[in-house]
Amino acid sequence: MDTAIARPELLLVADAVAREKSIDREEVLEAMEQAIQKAGRAKYGHEKDIRATIDRKTGDVRLSRWTEIVDAVENEETQIPVTIAKKFKPDAAIGQYIVDPLPPIDFGRIAAQTAKQVIVQRVREYERKRQFEEFKDRVGEIVNGVVKRTEYGNLMVELGRAEALLRRDELIPRESFRNGDRVRAYIYDVREEPRGPQIFLSRTHPGFLAKLFAQEVPEIYDGIIEIKAVARDPGSRAKMAVISRDSSIDPVGACVGMRGSRVQAVVQELQGEKIDIIPWSPQAATFVVNALAPAEVTKVVMDEEAGRVEVVVPDEQLSLAIGRRGQNVRLASQLTRWDIDILTEAEESERRQEEFRRRSSLFVEALDVDDVIAGLLVTEGFTSVEELAFTPLEEVAAIEGFDENVAAELVRRAEAFIARRDNELNDRRVELGVTDDVAAIEVLTPAMLVALGEKDVKTLDDLADLASDELIEIVGAENMDEETANNVIMAARAHWFEDSGSVSGAEASQEAQHG
Repeated sequence: MDTAIARPELLLVADAVAREKSIDREEVLEAMEQAIQKAGRAKYGHEKDIRATIDRKTGDVRLSRWTEIVDAVENEETQIPVTIAKKFKPDAAIGQYIVDPLPPIDFGRIAAQTAKQVIVQRVREYERKRQFEEFKDRVGEIVNGVVKRTEYGNLMVELGRAEALLRRDELIPRESFRNGDRVRAYIYDVREEPRGPQIFLSRTHPGFLAKLFAQEVPEIYDGIIEIKAVARDPGSRAKMAVISRDSSIDPVGACVGMRGSRVQAVVQELQGEKIDIIPWSPQAATFVVNALAPAEVTKVVMDEEAGRVEVVVPDEQLSLAIGRRGQNVRLASQLTRWDIDILTEAEESERRQEEFRRRSSLFVEALDVDDVIAGLLVTEGFTSVEELAFTPLEEVAAIEGFDENVAAELVRRAEAFIARRDNELNDRRVELGVTDDVAAIEVLTPAMLVALGEKDVKTLDDLADLASDELIEIVGAENMDEETANNVIMAARAHWFEDSGSVSGAEASQEAQHG
């Protein structure tokens, strides 16, 4: 008995939906099969395994019940024991199915409505899947769209068959769009969310400016000129660092264009945002100097470990270097990824003199020498008494104005000062109650031990309970890094892991000596 019902119009509907939604015809037909299947289960029982198929050529619809052949039945509605199955199907085997054709169902109003909902839902899912597949690899592109609607200041932008979100904080300040307006924006993220794929657009992203230049400057598009970094204060000012792979092409001039035509096209799109185009340099100091343009720089001091750079500018250039509300130095810092401190020549000179006076007075007091000798040591680059004490004698004697006798006496006084100071610090450590076990940890200097005692860190257990950042805060970040702090704390904790029944380290040492 043929239980198929001819529904050629289903194929026509599937073709129309597939064309309209740009979805594969097979996916639409699968959605229809699921809809008919759901209606069939509503009639014959939701717990039964009812399946529907649509003939891809004729549109014939067949409905059938599938029963799995198993050894032990767990669900009587969808399974049958193999012993019983063999009565109907002699060659039945476990894992196979018995397929019983069912009479075609007449779609009532409710069943038709249910089927329609299933089809709409599945088509929407396929549409979302296609949208995600289409845009997931387009992050970093500029797209043109039409504002479809506004939700709480956020714009929903139509991109052909897809819809994207342009949030209010991703718009350039003071710009506004109405429904129907065309808008250019940068795709900075595409991700799947519970309600479907979301395409996120931006007009403030640094990548938007870079891509706009790539559209205006053929040399960038061709890879002859590379944009190395971009920093933006959207709608106000931006800095862009560029480099040319062809020495005959000026990267800045190419980006500016004839009479500024290329840069002006980008400025107009960005609502008048002023753009500084600067040459990129692999030398960090040179790059920082370029980034602070139009201000002139007279001196740069780099601190690579801290990621900071001190820049000295002429007194009259200070306001230009900092910029209105700190804009110039802030953008330069973002562009170079260095923290930039700006000083005037007068401030730098005063600070240098103060540093010179401070170090000179240190040597005068510690070594009992006059200002001239102390000044020579500072000028030569000595920053501490320890540095002098551990410098080879011949290097000290080589200082202009010194001889071997003077050098020897200075080193002797430096060593005597250190010994005297360490004795005083050790007495203070004992007075504070810091134990000898703590003092035995090699890394800890007498000054560090006193600092620990003043913070009530007196025993190995006290020290072992500290976190590395707490220890660094007590002894000073300039005296200890995180790795050293961790090693000190682990050394303090070592006694926790010793067997309580074992002999002490001192006893073990004595036994070893007498063994």
